[in-house]
Amino acid sequence: MSTPATKNRKPFALAMLVVIAWIVISGIFGPLFGKLTSVQENNNSSFLPKGAEATQAAEVIATFSDQDSFTFPTLILLEGKADPATFAAINSHFATVGELTLAGTTATISDYIAPDQQITAFPSQDGGAILVNIPLDGSSLGQVLPNDEPVLPALIEALREDIAPIAEANGLDPYVTGPGGLFGDLFAAFGTIDSTLLLTTLSVVAVILIVVYRSPILWIIPLISALIALALAGGIVYLLAKNDIIDVDGQSQGILSILVIGAATDYALLLIARYREELHLHSSRFAAMRAAYKGVWEPILASGSTVAISLLILLFSQLSNTAGLGPVGAIGIASAMLTILTLLPALLLVFGRWIFWPRKPLYDGSDHVMTGIWSKVGASVERNPRRAWVVTGSVLLLFAFASTTLKTDGLGTIDTFTGNPESVVGQKKLETHFPGGEGDPTQVVFSAARLDQMSAALKNAPGVSEVAPQLDGPALPGQPAPQVAEVSGKVILNLTLNKSPDSVEAGNDVPEIRRIAKSVDISALVGGTSAVYYDVRTANAQDNRTIIPIVLLVITLILGLLLRSILSAVLLLGTVVLSYFATLGVCALVFNHIFGFPGGDNSFPLFAFVFLVALGIDYNIFLMTRVREESLKIGTRAGVIKGLTVTGAVITSAGIVLAATFAVLGLLPLVPLAQLGFAVAFGVLLDTIIVRSILVPALVHDIGPKVWWPSKLAKGN
Repeated sequence: MSTPATKNRKPFALAMLVVIAWIVISGIFGPLFGKLTSVQENNNSSFLPKGAEATQAAEVIATFSDQDSFTFPTLILLEGKADPATFAAINSHFATVGELTLAGTTATISDYIAPDQQITAFPSQDGGAILVNIPLDGSSLGQVLPNDEPVLPALIEALREDIAPIAEANGLDPYVTGPGGLFGDLFAAFGTIDSTLLLTTLSVVAVILIVVYRSPILWIIPLISALIALALAGGIVYLLAKNDIIDVDGQSQGILSILVIGAATDYALLLIARYREELHLHSSRFAAMRAAYKGVWEPILASGSTVAISLLILLFSQLSNTAGLGPVGAIGIASAMLTILTLLPALLLVFGRWIFWPRKPLYDGSDHVMTGIWSKVGASVERNPRRAWVVTGSVLLLFAFASTTLKTDGLGTIDTFTGNPESVVGQKKLETHFPGGEGDPTQVVFSAARLDQMSAALKNAPGVSEVAPQLDGPALPGQPAPQVAEVSGKVILNLTLNKSPDSVEAGNDVPEIRRIAKSVDISALVGGTSAVYYDVRTANAQDNRTIIPIVLLVITLILGLLLRSILSAVLLLGTVVLSYFATLGVCALVFNHIFGFPGGDNSFPLFAFVFLVALGIDYNIFLMTRVREESLKIGTRAGVIKGLTVTGAVITSAGIVLAATFAVLGLLPLVPLAQLGFAVAFGVLLDTIIVRSILVPALVHDIGPKVWWPSKLAKGN
């Protein structure tokens, strides 16, 4: 005759096997996650689609060099009196700068200088500065040093350390800037993702879990599960990126960490809350877990699938970095779902009821979740549901109208930073001594037969301060003057713009430059930094128009299948979309009038939409699956009030966790991530506190059973 102990032996052994299996998995993938930064690609030009004109131009321009590469200039501005003696000293110093070694390795700067290029220095016309151009080989910047560290940050750091003594000796103020310096500082900012950002996120989540559970032990279990999920996701992403299957940039890596920890913790809160509820109704923890699992696996799977599929739709993006975020995020969500649905139940079963100490749930038949603040919220909605949804809907609409003032026409690189790193200060000072595009020209490649016509036409193009053909070598004293470089009947015209080449303003000049160039030679192609930024913004705008409708359609289909109802799916999606526009309205007010941001990246609406709508719908899924479960027993109107009451605490806790994790993005000194972090954090709280707690329950209660149309529940009471 079997006893309760023998009956429980088999599921306990199975739970132990699951825990051991996950320990092995984390041991394999954890170290790989630690290498993820080494496979980042953060260069805008590499993200452009093949069909973009800047890409086509780059491919032709590359034929003018012996190697298939593009030049990525790093500019060193030395501000101060530029007399002949000082200029000679600087020239002499930079003749040997290529021998500098990087980050204690054997690699030198000369290993990364573009072929057929040399370091050049020239004084400003006002005599107040010297500019040194170090033409880096752009194709080498995605490489790593022998110590697996990325090349660019190490190279910029080496230059800054090297130039400081010679600059001080000559009374000059040095600034390493230009595309190389700006992207070096950008890489350095992203470098904090695997340290400061992750540690801060974990600390914030730990504090929230301790407050939620009021237990000195229980919070560790979901946090460990989330970390193992992150290790799995990061390891898989590393392997795929290293084998060139997907693209990863610093933004994707940062969002991956936030997304996995936030989503895994949310799913854990839902499972643990239902498990605690069932422990009051079952004497065996194994029976309680079976009942809890039955109630949560479907909403967790539906929620995770909604987010993952929404992210995968980013694969339709024309930009490879945006498209790369799709599978990166989807892998993260899938890892979170898998871990929480397997490892977390096993850990809870292995440790038993005592893990909840000091609030250990007893087998007492208590329906404790039907009391407290959420029962009062439910009663308030039940008293006057129409007034509740009219008032909340009106407030959301009011904020939504403000979304039309949100500025998302793009950001230049110097506006990307929330602070003032050396490269940004240097870029601003550079423009006081040289034309903004000095050292980083916009390049036009066209038929050699039209050189004179093209030069004459483009001298009058907007923003152009200087026009010069590319020569086949440097001008050397006592040597014959170099000729115009020509390859396969094509030549290059370098246009120096009067604005910073990576600014929105410079990009706005590109369409007219292209129009003028094509009026002279229909086959002309315009490339360079300004053209790249313009084409990136154009691709982002196209993504906004195509991807958002697809995400809406997919989420509606998933909701319809989950709830077996068309009307409820449309209703839920409508509330989340309203919440999205209300969030954009608040963002416009905060970004413009409080934070004083110069603008916003034009990819912001798309990323905010994907995260807000996909994640915001999570809470409606958690709520409405429970409402449907209760409606089958007690009817729709009573069911929605009970569903709101029993899920109120856990969903609010989940929303606070997710909002807090995304808010941590604000620690990075980058405007796009700070904006995205604020938008998602505020939007999630809006969804959790207003939409899910008041608007949706009030609408469902007011509509009644018809909300389930066309399922059989629509005929209920």
